[in-house]
Order: sequence, then structure tokens, then C-alpha cells
Amino acid sequence: MDTYRGRLNSIVLPAMAALRLREVTVFRAQQVCMTVKKNQSVDSARTVRNILSGICGLAVRYKAMQVNPVRDMAPLEGRRKASRSLEAEEMKDLLQKLDSSEVAIRHDLPDLARWYAGTGFRTGEALAVHWHHLDLDTGTVDWAGNLIRAKGTGNMINDGKTEVSERALALPTWLVAMLRERHVRLAERFGIEPDQLTGPVFPNTQGGLRDKHNTLARWRDFRSDAGYPWVTFRTFRRSVATVLDDAGLTARDIADQLGHSKVSTTQDVYMGRRVKSRKAADALSRVEWFAE
Repeated sequence: MDTYRGRLNSIVLPAMAALRLREVTVFRAQQVCMTVKKNQSVDSARTVRNILSGICGLAVRYKAMQVNPVRDMAPLEGRRKASRSLEAEEMKDLLQKLDSSEVAIRHDLPDLARWYAGTGFRTGEALAVHWHHLDLDTGTVDWAGNLIRAKGTGNMINDGKTEVSERALALPTWLVAMLRERHVRLAERFGIEPDQLTGPVFPNTQGGLRDKHNTLARWRDFRSDAGYPWVTFRTFRRSVATVLDDAGLTARDIADQLGHSKVSTTQDVYMGRRVKSRKAADALSRVEWFAE
């Protein structure tokens, strides 16, 4: 909601507020959205289009407009970046650089990166998990919601994106070992017994909810210095999908791990496809088109 309010105040109102409703045409709406696409991104342009459509749709319902001109706009299409995931050696190198970086350690990034790499959680999901959501004896974690920053409220946890988002995941053994050690370490840091530790698994310095935007900023600083400017937290999510794909899991299994309701989202967006397969080349090599 804050994103929509921000786009409304910074883009839509400056561009359209002086117009009468009858002056809001397909051309004007398209022009505003194309400007946003050029100067910012196609996703921002789509957000602006949704805002305009909502305004015009409301006007139609109250008979202030006859039709919603935004519905006749041309699609806002953008070139999708090829999905890239971390190779095994890249992952090892990145984790080693995290472990040796005083700045990364100070901002609690090494454990957080492993948390992403072992679960495939979205950023808001990863930071929402509290210790009571974990069962380290069985090696599982229950989905805890999604951490957001709400205007006037601050950081809070809300429900997930879809019913599929609400899931329980089995954790890899190396991640369970890391969490056990972290549990003891955090209890010592806050001066309490481990069984009294009930807050977020990845808290702020006071033990409360960690700010997602500050965490993303800290990661951007680290990745540039580490030589991995292209790696975002979503890259870990893609890497999980690719590892599971290579291990022979079905697309449905992988979608369940990532919390996707649509298998196509998992296949098209989150599986790393920059790694070239030799299947096609091997098949062509077997035919005798060029046999001497």
C-alpha cells in the first residue's frame, strides 16, 4: 500500500491531477506509463497503470466516466532478464568472503545468507521467522508470515501472498547445525538462557524485528565489495530452485518449496537457465548428417 501511495503522490498526481476526467484519455495514460517505464522500470510503470486503472474504474462506477481508458492501453512489456543462480564454486566463494568480512559479520550477514540458501525464503519470510517457528529436533520450520514496513506502524508481520505461501519446510542438516549454534550465541548476546529466546531468528540489535530495507542496503554494500554485484537475496532463491531441479525434483516439488501457487512461475523465473545443457548438442552429434 505504501508503494502505491508513493507512486500516486510522486507520479500520478503531478502528471494527471490538473486534468478533468474527460481529458484522461488512453493516449495520456499510455504516455505517463511509458515515461515511467523509460526513466524507472517496467514494474514501476505497471504499478502506475494499476493506480490509474483503479481511479478511472471508480469514476466509471460513479458514472463520472463512461469507460475506463486504461483498459485500452497497449501492454507494458519489458525484456525479462535471464535468470541466474549461483554455481557451487561461486556459492562457496561468496560464503567464504562473508565469513571473512568484519562488516558482514557486524551486520549478521553470513548466517542470513545461509538461511536463504537453505530455505529459498523470500526476504520478508526469512526475517519473519521466530524461534518458536523452528523445531530443530525434527529439522523443520513453519512459515511465519511476511515482514513488511507499514506507514504509521513500522515493521510488522502480515499474512502471505497465497495459500501456498503458508508451508512447513524441512531444513538441510547443515542449516540445522548452524541454527543450533546461533541459538546459543544469540542467547549469550542478550544475556538470557537459550530456552528464553523467543524473538526473531534474525533480529535487530535490540532483539526485535529487523528492518528489511536496511538489511537489503547492507547486502548491497557487501556484494559490491565482494565482487558479486549481481547477487541479490532472490539469487539465493533461484539457486535453491536450480539445485533442486538438478537433483531431479519435480517442478511441483520445487514450487512447494518456494511457496509458488503456479508451477510456471518457478520454471520461468526462478530456475537458473544460463547454464547451457549439452542435451541438444549430444543429440545432434548422434545423427549422421555430416557423416563422411
